[in-house]
Amino acid sequence: MRHHRLPLWALVLTVVAVALPAIATSRAQGAPTGCTVTYTTNEWSGGFTAQIRVTNLGAALNGWRLEWAYGGDQQVTSAWNAQVTQAGGAVTAVNAAHNAVLAAGGSVDFGLQGTWRTADPAPTAFALNGAPCGGTTTPTPTPTPTVTVPAECAGAGATICSDFEDQTGTVPSGTWQTTAPDCQGTGKVSVDTSVAYSGTRSLRVDGGAGYCNHVFAASTRDLSSVGPVVYVRMRVRHTTALPTNHVTFVSMPDASQGGKALRVGGQNGALQWNRESDDATLPEQSPAGVALSTPLATGRWLCLRYQIDTTTQSMRTWVDDQEIAGLHVDGVPTQNVDGQWLTRSTPPRPTGLRLGWESYGTGDDTLWFDDVALGSSPIGC
Repeated sequence: MRHHRLPLWALVLTVVAVALPAIATSRAQGAPTGCTVTYTTNEWSGGFTAQIRVTNLGAALNGWRLEWAYGGDQQVTSAWNAQVTQAGGAVTAVNAAHNAVLAAGGSVDFGLQGTWRTADPAPTAFALNGAPCGGTTTPTPTPTPTVTVPAECAGAGATICSDFEDQTGTVPSGTWQTTAPDCQGTGKVSVDTSVAYSGTRSLRVDGGAGYCNHVFAASTRDLSSVGPVVYVRMRVRHTTALPTNHVTFVSMPDASQGGKALRVGGQNGALQWNRESDDATLPEQSPAGVALSTPLATGRWLCLRYQIDTTTQSMRTWVDDQEIAGLHVDGVPTQNVDGQWLTRSTPPRPTGLRLGWESYGTGDDTLWFDDVALGSSPIGC
């Protein structure tokens, strides 16, 4: 399965808050008398994502529609938790089936991804069900968030070292941002305070089944200079066993594939790597190849570690400190393991890290991530 992904480098965080009351026209399903909109963007050269929160200050709504206009040449390419359409600079977001009801004082969150060429100014005025939410505002700078570095990887020179304890709300923020590459679905990511490996917080993913059901929390860190070997360690906890159909729960944009991803996930009930550009799998999906990988236990925390050499075709993967034979690439062909993988001689060059869920058919799961570390030196369990 191949999907185009936009790179996630040179991210710029901008927040626009619009909170002016408005006089609403009468509407049969609820009439707002005011609203606030928070529009938070991650921007890079030629692309952006936006996380949008709408708070209803009026009567309860059964069905909502948010409208705004872009002042630059932005083009929306995908969205999640809302149906978003665009005509010229005018953009309209309409509720999804699961979030149509917006209570008085309640909020709803949705997001989108897009492209731009010459300018990407944030919108400054919004209307909810036809009633304007604001007038003219200017983007307000957001203070750089304080990032806490867990002691276990503080001395390892890690580029990413996150136990999510610096997250203050339920929506990922700061160095983690929600994104849905390529297309949207019913899945969502959130910060959970009820389940954690360490501390009191973790990243929760409610991954939905169905074709093109994608949702991730993406690190804002640029990984293009990490190496020459990239080492990754994370704690992950699955509710449901890996399905027969292909799914992904870790995705790394790869410069050697033009931004398409290296993907960690499952197929035929076992852990696997997948290369998006040519759909190569590691191990091969023959019965003998699958037997050289491993299923993932459910209902408990696992330690997933892997390393990727950016100078040659070499990869290794461990689960709870046990190396997985079927997920080992050393440049020497191994039957049922890396025949597909070694058809490409260019070594990978990961540039980003995304944690979440991609389903391409059947297969849903609720899973959690904690104690995520990535750097140029090994980081143990």
